[in-house]
Formats: sequence, C-alpha cells, structure tokens
Amino acid sequence: MNDIVHLDIKYLKGVGPKRAELLAKELDIHTYYDLLYYLPFRYIDKTHIHKINEISGEMPSIQLKGHFITFAEQGEGAKKRLHALFGDGTGTIEVVWFNSVKRMKESLHTGKEYIIFGKPTLFNSRYSISHPEIEDFKPDAEPKGLRGVYTLTEKMRNRAVSSRTIQQLEENLLSSIKSIEETLPKEILERNKLMGLHDALNNIHKPRSIHDLQRAQLRLKFDELFFLQLNILRFAKSRSIKIVGFQFTRIGEHFNNFYNTALPFELTEAQKRVIKEIRKDMGSGRQMNRLLQGDVGSGKTLVAVMSTLIALDNGYQACIIAPTEILATQHYTTVSEMLTKIGIKTALLTGSTKKSERDIIHTQLLSGELDILIGTHAVLEDTVNFHNLGLVVIDEQHRFGVAQRAKMWKKNSTPPHILVMTATPIPRTLAMTVYGDLDVSVIDELPPGRKPVTTVLRFDNHRQSVYRFIGEQLKLGRQIYIVYPLIQESEKSDLRNLEDGYEIIKETFPSYRVCFVHGKMRPAEKDYQMQLFVSHKADILVATTVIEVGVNVPNATVMVIENAERFGLAQLHQLRGRVGRGADQSYCILMSHQKLSKDTRHRLNVMTETNDGFIVAEEDMKLRGPGDMEGTQQSGIAFNLKISNLAHDGQIIQLARDAASEILDKDPELRLPENKKLTQQLAFLFRKQANWSLIS
Repeated sequence: MNDIVHLDIKYLKGVGPKRAELLAKELDIHTYYDLLYYLPFRYIDKTHIHKINEISGEMPSIQLKGHFITFAEQGEGAKKRLHALFGDGTGTIEVVWFNSVKRMKESLHTGKEYIIFGKPTLFNSRYSISHPEIEDFKPDAEPKGLRGVYTLTEKMRNRAVSSRTIQQLEENLLSSIKSIEETLPKEILERNKLMGLHDALNNIHKPRSIHDLQRAQLRLKFDELFFLQLNILRFAKSRSIKIVGFQFTRIGEHFNNFYNTALPFELTEAQKRVIKEIRKDMGSGRQMNRLLQGDVGSGKTLVAVMSTLIALDNGYQACIIAPTEILATQHYTTVSEMLTKIGIKTALLTGSTKKSERDIIHTQLLSGELDILIGTHAVLEDTVNFHNLGLVVIDEQHRFGVAQRAKMWKKNSTPPHILVMTATPIPRTLAMTVYGDLDVSVIDELPPGRKPVTTVLRFDNHRQSVYRFIGEQLKLGRQIYIVYPLIQESEKSDLRNLEDGYEIIKETFPSYRVCFVHGKMRPAEKDYQMQLFVSHKADILVATTVIEVGVNVPNATVMVIENAERFGLAQLHQLRGRVGRGADQSYCILMSHQKLSKDTRHRLNVMTETNDGFIVAEEDMKLRGPGDMEGTQQSGIAFNLKISNLAHDGQIIQLARDAASEILDKDPELRLPENKKLTQQLAFLFRKQANWSLIS
C-alpha cells in the first residue's frame, strides 16, 4: 500500500505531466492511491444488447448491435452536424454528432458491424442517439459487464477527459498493481464474510457482476466506517483512562431540598433514568462527557438544573451556556425561578450585559459567592474565571465549535464535567459517528399532561379558514405565533415577509395586540417585544425563525409557518416545539403554495404524520444527507466519506463499531504487534485532521 500511496500519478500509463496537473487541480488526485479510491458514483449496464424495435418510453443508456446505413452532413461552420442512420434488422434509429463531425465521418463506415452505446431520446416521433460510444463488434470478445461512471468537472470535459477516460486510467492502474495490502485483520474479514481488499477495489471499478459489485461496496463501506469508529472509540477510551475528573459523591442539601420542596412537576421515568446516568458519571472519578438528547418539551432543562445541584452539593460551581441571548435569558428566568427560593445564587452573562454588572459577576465568580452562571459565548471570554468550576452544561451544542467548547476546559486546573444537550433529535447512525466519543442519554418521554401537537398542511386558498380558526383560539384566551421566512419584501422572491404580514395581521385581528421580533432588531427592542408576548400583553407574535429555540409560552397554542415549503424538517420541528408546552391542545399550521415538488410534499407530509423528533430527524437526514446535520464539520471527528452513507448504512455502522470495540477492549492503546497495521492505517487516514481527542 505504501508504494501506491506515494507514487505520483503522472507516471501512470495514460496520464503524463499535463493530465496529472489537471487531475490534481480538478479532482485532488495526486497519487496512485488517490486514483484507486476515486470511486464511481453510479454504474451503467453493458451486459445486454437491445433490439431497436424494443426501444420505448424513457430508457437509460442502452447498447445496440448493427451497422450504419447512411451518413449526411447538415449545416455550415460551427453549426455543422453529422446525421447517420443505424440499423439492426429490426428497425432503424438516427445517430447525431454536433462536434467532431469530420473525424467521425472519416472513422466510421457503412456496412461494418458496430456496437453503439447511448441514451435514446424521442424527437418528432422518432428516436435518436446523440454522441454514442462506438466500438467495432468482435464476435470473440468477452461479454461486457457493468461499467462505472465517474464525476467530472466542466474543465475536464473541455480537455477531452471523459468518464471513459477515468475508467481506462483505473484499468491501467489495477493492471499495474500485483496485489493490494489488506487493511483488516483476518478474523474480522471471516466473521463478517467480507471480500478481500484487492478484489473489492477491482470490482468497485470493473464489476464482474451485480453480486460482486454489492460485495465490493459492502467491503469498502465497512472499511471506511470501521476506521472511523476505531478512531472515535480509541480517543474516547484514551480520554476515559487518562483524564481524571472531579468525583462528586455527595447528594446533599441542595439536591434534596429542591427535589422535596421546589420541583415544578413530577419527574418522568426517562428523566429519572438520565439523572442516574449523570450521577454515575460524575461520581466515577473520570471526567463526564455526555450528550443529552431530548425532543422539544421533554424536560432537558430540569435534568440540567438537577445536575448543577449535584456539583453545588460537592462544593463546586456550575455553568450553563446557550447559543443565543433569547435562549440564555429563557434559561436564566427558568432556573432562577426554580432555585432562588432555596437560596442558590444565579447570574446571567451575555454580550449585552453592562460593564458594571459584568464586574460584579466576575468578582462573585472568583470568590465563589456565585453558584451558577448562565450565559452565551460571552462566558467563553478569557476574563471570565471561576473559583471552582465543576460542571459545564452546553445547550444546543451543535452551534458551538470544538475550539470554543475547548475554552471551558481552561476554566479549572482539572477539566470540569461536560453535559451537552440538544433538542434536535440526532439519528442513531449520526450519533454513533459524529458524537460517537460521547456517552448518550435520551429523554424519550414527554412530561404528563402534554398533548401531541396537531399539525396540518394548508394552502393559500385556505387562508380565510385559517384566520377564522386563529380567531376562535384568540377568543379562548390563547396566543398565536406566525413565522415568516423573510423580514422584508424581496424583488427576487415571492415569499411572504414579516413587514407586510405584520400589517395584514393587525388589520385582520384589530381587537388583539400584535408584536413582532426578527434577527435585525436591537437586543433591547427584541427583549421588549418578546416580553409583551411572554407576559400576555400581546396576543399574536409575528416573527422570523429567531424564535426557533428558547421561547417558552405555555399559553401559546397555534404556530402558523408561512411558506413552510422553504424550511427544512429540523427547523419546522423546532418551530412546532414552541407550542404544545401547556395542557391545552395545540396546533401547527403549515402554509404553502399548492404547486409543490414530490420531495417537498413528502417533507411536509412527514410533519403532519408524526410528532416524533427522531423519525423527523431520520427523514431529514435521508432527504438532506448527513453532511450539514448537527455541525459535523465542527465535531473534529467526521472525515470525508467516499462511499458510505450515514442515512442508509446503519447496519454496517453497527457491525463496524462492534468490531472496533472488540479490538479496543483487548488493546485500548493499539500497541500489540498484531494491531500495528491498524495504527498505521489510522495515522494515514486521519493525517489531515486536527487532534480534538481530548475535547468534549
């Protein structure tokens, strides 16, 4: 493997210096290894020769065997084209070339048998094929099989590099390599019935059959996911062994007092289970690194509060960080209401906190007088120091980069325990990869009394009936959210906007007070408008997605989302989570244009069919792919997957994870001689990645 890793691609037959420069610039292919792992994105079937009289409807590219009957040039200069009639005894089809006219006319002959390959298209009631691939028919030639199709750039096509060119280079490469060194231990190959690496790479580029292609794909997916899991789990085990954490063994006055006198409602079984998991982590003597998942309204904040009380009972301070001022303020209001009555001192630190207030907070943090600090990114600043920080809770943690989270480690000589939370349910396959180094807790149960939100899709022609329904809810004393995709009208878009919507809503509901918030408002004005709604001095809140997280108004029962077709599933689910927070039945109304694509209609139907955030998240990943979900680029763990798909390869991920775990259970540091190849492969695959292994 070392040879092909370092061999310059320019030395491969068919490449040379100029083409090597093109491959490097356009496809990041520099070595034999890079080309070997430049995989086809789809395959075309060349196992079957069709008859011309079989052509019908929309067909993929097909092969025909026959001869050219006539050739005729048409047009002049740049518009010159070559038309040919091709027949096979069952019928005829037109073949057209729009360039290379002279070359094609000189190289092809009537009466001679050829194999042509291309996509038939129907024009003026007659089928034709443009620019087919052509080769002489050879009766004794091996039957053709599946052929890979490779992604190309426009510049490559302009330089006459086609997918067929890449395939020929792959064939040249494979024929020059006698054997490809195995990367996986023999027992893993045998137990999982995996194809050898040499055969897999040959069959991924030039499959002998569909069966062999599927086996090759399985092997390469397993390879990719195994080394990803091995890397993640190796760092997690190393961290758990090497990094000592505060040992919180006491459950004392603060926790018991809160549980017995100030608990706002009975804990669900799921909350009790998660608190036990957190208690066990914090009492182990190792640093906790736990991810807490819970759907909107599942009671994560209460779990976080009770976790901070464990830290306080053991003589340490705690900190809760949120990504926005609205969410941080909401947490501060909720937490201080719960804890002030039992004598615990909390403070709020955000970007808009006045200097005089900051100075007081800094002093009280250092003296230990302040128990819990709640804030935004402002907490990460170097000027913010603690007397004895023992626990950090990070909410909506995917909005914080790894480097930002790492700053919290420096707030104490021994790294504090870390609890990261998300209200965006993470698909299991993504959790095993992007957050595979964290222990995961899930609150999969809503507090008693919560009713599922009824979600409906309504089109613009239903608007008056939607307004009548809003009016009925207002008469019952309920409050309403109306969310718009834009703040102002745009010439480039016909989307509804907040400014026009605000005026329309005021005219439609003149007896009720309407307030509004959006991301471009000054913090003070935004807070004022929000407080009007929170205190029920306003009945309708017109907003952009700035209210996606951190707004808790139990009396709000209707969420109207304008142009819902423009929002992703995760965002729609988060917005829906703003209602259904009280005991009254709540509703989410998705407003949309009637003309919707198949995918968009499917996305909106998912919202109307389920309230389960995990189902929504799985569908979201299938539709969007895993690349952008949950800040994978921030995790410091994910690397560029060439063949695996986290949305569809969950079973392979689990098999790969089990195999990696088994090896690390026997050899956590991968120091045994039999694991030397694994450490070398890990070092090679992750050579470009920053080492965030000790960062939560």
